[in-house]
Amino acid sequence: MKKIVVLIGICIGINSGINAQSSTTKSAHEVPFTNGVNLTNWFQASSPKQIDFSKYTKKDFENIQSLGANIIRLPINLHAMVGPAPDYKVDSLFYFFLDQAVDWAEELEMHLILDNHTFDPSESTDPNIGDILVPVWTQMAEHYSSRSEFIYYEVLNEPHGISNEAWNAIQLDVINAIRMVDSTHTIIVGPSDFNGLRSLQFMPEYEDDNLIYTFHFYDPFVLTHQGATWTTPSMEDLGGIPFPYDAAEMPSFPSSLNGTWIQGAFNNYQNEGNAAKVREYLDIAIDFAETRGVKVFCGEFGIYSPNSDNDSRVEWYGVVSDYLSEHEISWTIWDYQGGFGIFESGSNELFNHDINVPLAEALGFNVPPQTEFIAKPDTGNIALYFDYTASGVTGSHNANTGTLDLFNQESVSDGEFSIYWTGAAQYEHIGFDFRPDKDLSLLVENNYELAFDIRGFNENTFDLRFIDTKTQEAGDRPWRMNIRIGSNDITWDGEWQELVIPLSSFTEMGSWDENMWFNPQGDFDWTKVDVLQIVSESGSLADTELWFDNIRIQGLGVQISNEEEIEKANSFKLHQNYPNPFNPVTNIYFELNQANQTTLRIFDSLGREVAILMNTFQNAGTHTISFDATGLASGLYFYELTSGQNIQRKSMMLIK
Repeated sequence: MKKIVVLIGICIGINSGINAQSSTTKSAHEVPFTNGVNLTNWFQASSPKQIDFSKYTKKDFENIQSLGANIIRLPINLHAMVGPAPDYKVDSLFYFFLDQAVDWAEELEMHLILDNHTFDPSESTDPNIGDILVPVWTQMAEHYSSRSEFIYYEVLNEPHGISNEAWNAIQLDVINAIRMVDSTHTIIVGPSDFNGLRSLQFMPEYEDDNLIYTFHFYDPFVLTHQGATWTTPSMEDLGGIPFPYDAAEMPSFPSSLNGTWIQGAFNNYQNEGNAAKVREYLDIAIDFAETRGVKVFCGEFGIYSPNSDNDSRVEWYGVVSDYLSEHEISWTIWDYQGGFGIFESGSNELFNHDINVPLAEALGFNVPPQTEFIAKPDTGNIALYFDYTASGVTGSHNANTGTLDLFNQESVSDGEFSIYWTGAAQYEHIGFDFRPDKDLSLLVENNYELAFDIRGFNENTFDLRFIDTKTQEAGDRPWRMNIRIGSNDITWDGEWQELVIPLSSFTEMGSWDENMWFNPQGDFDWTKVDVLQIVSESGSLADTELWFDNIRIQGLGVQISNEEEIEKANSFKLHQNYPNPFNPVTNIYFELNQANQTTLRIFDSLGREVAILMNTFQNAGTHTISFDATGLASGLYFYELTSGQNIQRKSMMLIK
């Protein structure tokens, strides 16, 4: 509880004006948190119905905290989470998801910034944006006014193309609107010009004394954004820029960028690409904090990794984070996973296997021991979607033309939600990306099936396809295994029906790679399956309505034939419950490598034991036990397996 006491003490000092004692021990611009990460591409969805909520869990919050971080900035496409003008009513489904993230942060005493990341770098901020900012933040502040002071409101990420004078006035209106309903929570404000530190000077001295002023740092830009495709012009062809500047290591300038402003920045890099210049720029924000006597926070900094030298990234991250921390400027890097993050580029981004250790250490993080990830064949049922995309599966959808609703409640086969899809153009798809890739070879050999519930109107066809992983081997492609589904498989009468397809029924169909089609060569690899897609392959589905539910790979059990696989299958392992989320019954699977006294307990999100499902002597092998949650409230639960000296725990979601 120490952090809570410190936080309350800071807030009392601000509100009462009695801060003389604290000023002797900390700078006026010090904030209650120190360093952390941006948790990106989670709530940055185009609607509440496309939030891939299972992408992150409380365990990810715990992992981030174990690094030594105490702040998560959560980018939210907030204006996509509301209804139409003029009310802009915040969607209840969005609150349902965000409330859970807020719960996790408060339980762990992690600071959490709700960042309004409604942002398009190519579109100027609307001078009338206050029309939506005021009602949306009024609702958000009302909803979270009673929550702890670990929660923060960030008005808008990187306003740009709007004058500082106009933006500052709009931001003041938002501050005043929030304060009408919430006088407690800290508001994070920033300047126009993409929250650039050079524009801090144009910010007014707002009278509200419970603000944190934010800025972003991406200097030198040709270093931090080499390889970026979203800049104007694209910097995709630029890469290999060293930090610090070394003439002998500088790459040739790409001819595709000749005559652009990037060429001038590239030529000037010899003056910009050094630690002294980076610190000189950061001094602008440091001087602003000290001169104004306000709290200042660096909300974003980073170098895009695909085209960058890792040693240069490590050096730059260390220079920036060290200098900010030395001057008591708190920060969150952009991002955690992703192109600017702390994981090895191109990896599965697994916490115990793929952290970019030199970079994370340069940031001052406590890096857990990293081990090599060893892929093993799957030996049991796999859930893909049961109300949510399942754990270990990430949504990777291309459904821009029509409507994709991952949380449809108008028609469900089971549980609370189903997937609804209509209006799809040719080649669009719903995707389930396995993280890490799946080895389905044993399941294919043992007659496992892809199964799901489906409902539809208007006779049509769609494809199901598995795509394997493109490796570094010469000539390898992302090969496809396909099957086409049509009227012989489905009755298009609007009734729910179950479709079951043996994995062995899929046929290799070739590969689309490097903007070219490659005919099948018999090279599809069931040991490296990357994604399952539902595809409008043969034509538009514009007039077709489709619902999907309970998507899974199932079978009666793998018949293992050799000693090595027997050892793998009978090792001590607690599997993800199935289905998950569930209501009210789910099955828990586990494997024991030897006979032993075995206990299986259920806990709620506060760590209170709510059930003991097993406390007996169990033989070695695979076991299944059902859990009936009738009488329990919706929410996050944990199940813990103990057998001898072995113990494992997993989470599951009950939704009623």
